[in-house]
Amino acid sequence: MLPLQQQLLDWFAIHSRDLPWRKSYIPYHIWISEVMLQQTQMERGVTCFARWVRRFPDIATLARAEEEEVLLLWEGLGYYSRARNILKMARLLMADHGGELPVDHRALLKLPGIGPYTAGAIMSLAFNHPYPVVDANVERLFARLYDIDVPIKECKELVWQKAMDLLPKGEARHFNQALMELGALVCKPKNPSCGLCPVVEHCRAHRQGMVDARPVLGKTQKIIPIASANGVLIREGKFFIQKRRQQGVWANLWEFPGGQIESGESPEAAVVREFREETGMVVGELEKIHAIKHTYTHYRITLHCYFVKLLDDTANPILTAAQEYRWASAEELGSLAFPAPHRQLIEHLLIDPAIDDRLTF
Repeated sequence: MLPLQQQLLDWFAIHSRDLPWRKSYIPYHIWISEVMLQQTQMERGVTCFARWVRRFPDIATLARAEEEEVLLLWEGLGYYSRARNILKMARLLMADHGGELPVDHRALLKLPGIGPYTAGAIMSLAFNHPYPVVDANVERLFARLYDIDVPIKECKELVWQKAMDLLPKGEARHFNQALMELGALVCKPKNPSCGLCPVVEHCRAHRQGMVDARPVLGKTQKIIPIASANGVLIREGKFFIQKRRQQGVWANLWEFPGGQIESGESPEAAVVREFREETGMVVGELEKIHAIKHTYTHYRITLHCYFVKLLDDTANPILTAAQEYRWASAEELGSLAFPAPHRQLIEHLLIDPAIDDRLTF
């Protein structure tokens, strides 16, 4: 075994974090945790994982679940297509694989939502088979170890090949995790702890004094600001909500009616217009509740929220942007899946001292 390999394994044996899916390396747990941790902070991933396995302890239980509940359990993680693919995959595993994850890389890649990274993670972490796993932490670590002087996204094949070449025989599970753990805890994006690095003697960027210049950054994606406005309509103690269509962003999630503010339009005018366009209902007498900020991929969303009153009590909703609607109690809001900004709105509403008066109106 190469010195670098042994040094990494020895370091991981002492410094690895106590994560729930590492206790037994159950394939189902590895699969769910890897999907959850994509673009999710570790602390949030651990919390959501614990909540998930309490409700869905195995693939069979998950396969029987309704999509509504799966989406609700996924709240806080975003990118809801991942949750839908997990449900699809669980049902396929029950139908075609005896309720077990296949111990076959090619078979895994044919399943919904499984790409090279997740397939490699399952093969190596769950089954200890020799497949590389390269996440952003490993990319950054390799950019420094090998002093890669071009944007890492332009040499992905090189990085994956180096990860494969480094795998020590019979140690794929621990070695892949050691690489990711070292990147997360020591070889950090800013202020890396080179003095604590077990492989610093092998780091070319450190020898050249180039650690802070690696990895080389590619073009940064521009953050696009979006201003939206939504209305909260309460009647006889219940909230009017609608369920988004089956395609598009936040598909099949519930929401308060509203949408993007048009150029030259005030948030109040946008609420009135969106209610009319989406439901056919005429609302007015707006009262500002709160402004919620949320970042989604390369969008920064500001959601302006208002209480509204129905001006035409005879109006029946005619949905043009949703598949169904309901009048939901405050308790029901907790059992339905909402996009993160709308869930933040609900949490704000339920701690508002004036909400009880509105619910009894």
